[in-house]
Amino acid sequence: MNNEHPISFGLIASALLVPTVVAEGQMETNSLNHFRFVPRAAFGIRARFQNVGNLVLSPVGRTTPNGNPYNYNDGYVLTDVSGKAGGQTWNWGYDSSGQISGNTILMHQTAAAGNVSSSDSTDLSNPGWGGELIYDRELGARGGMHYGFESAVNYANISLRASGSGTGDIIQTTDAYAFNSGTTPPTAPYQGTFNGPGFLIGSAPASSSSTVMAGAASITTTQKLDADLWGMRLGPYLDFPVDERVELSLSGGLALALLNTSASWTEIVNLAGSGPLSASGGGHDLGFLWGGYAGANLSWQLSKHWDAEAGAQYQYLGVYRHSFDGSAVELSLTKSIFVSLGISYSF
Repeated sequence: MNNEHPISFGLIASALLVPTVVAEGQMETNSLNHFRFVPRAAFGIRARFQNVGNLVLSPVGRTTPNGNPYNYNDGYVLTDVSGKAGGQTWNWGYDSSGQISGNTILMHQTAAAGNVSSSDSTDLSNPGWGGELIYDRELGARGGMHYGFESAVNYANISLRASGSGTGDIIQTTDAYAFNSGTTPPTAPYQGTFNGPGFLIGSAPASSSSTVMAGAASITTTQKLDADLWGMRLGPYLDFPVDERVELSLSGGLALALLNTSASWTEIVNLAGSGPLSASGGGHDLGFLWGGYAGANLSWQLSKHWDAEAGAQYQYLGVYRHSFDGSAVELSLTKSIFVSLGISYSF
C-alpha cells in the first residue's frame, strides 16, 4: 500500500485535501488532515410503546346532534348553552332504559388499564439510512502505522412501525346523574342538544364507582415512530497495514446525539356487549443523548487512486424515554450498529 493518506469518498462522497508542501525531487508525503464522507445504515435500534396510567376510550364514530364526540360508552353529558346553570344541563343523551336507576341516569365509561405494552419492534428489513462526515488529524507514525485524532458529525433517519393484538384489563366507571324526583326521562334512545330545550339532569355525577374487569378486552394497537438522529463523535484512531493493499483502522471515544422524535399510536378495544372503543395520541420531542463508540474500517486498494471500504461502528447512547399523550415511548440505542460500505478515491 502506498504512503499517501487517502481522502475517501463513499458512494456519494466529497472531500477536501490540505496539500503537503514538499521540496523538489522528493516524494509527496501523507496529508496530516483528512476529510471523508460515507453513507451508513443503522441496525439494532429498538422501540417500545407502553401505556402510562389509564387511557380513556371513546365509542368509535359516535357524535351528538351538535357533532361532539360521546364522552361515555352509552351516552354523553356535556355543557349546554346556559353553561350548566343551576348545576343542570339538557345537553345529554343515553342509549337504553336499563340505564335508569331510581331518579338517576347511569353512564358508563371504559378505560384501558396501564398494563398493556407492545413487544419490542425493530424494522430490520428497512434499516435507518444516513451519512457521516469525518475529519482525521494525523499526530504521528511509527513504522507502517499512523495514529491521530478523529472527529465526525453524522445523521440517521429512524422509522419504526409496530402493530399487534392481545388482551388487557378494563376499568369501567359508572357515573350516576340525578334528575328531579317525580319527573320521567325521555324514552331511550335519547339525544339532547346544546341549545335545547330538553329534559334536565345534573351536570355533575351525584355518585361514581369503578370496577376492574381483568382480561376482558381484546386490544389492537398500531404504533409509529420517526426520528432524526443528529450525532457527533470524537476520539483517537490507529491505522495499520494488513498487507500491501489492505489497511485496517480502529477508533473509539465519546459519542453525542440530538434526537428529534415524532410518535403516534392508536388503540382499538373490543369489549363484549359493546361496539369498538378507541384511544389515540402522539406528538414531538427533542432529546439529548450521550455515550461512547468503537469502530473498525477496512480499506482495500484497487488501484493507485481507488479503494474499496467497509466499516462497522458500535454506539452506546443509552435509552430515550418520553410520554406522548398518555403512552410512553422507549427507544433503545444501547446496541446500535452503523455499517458503511463504498468506493473511495485517493489523490
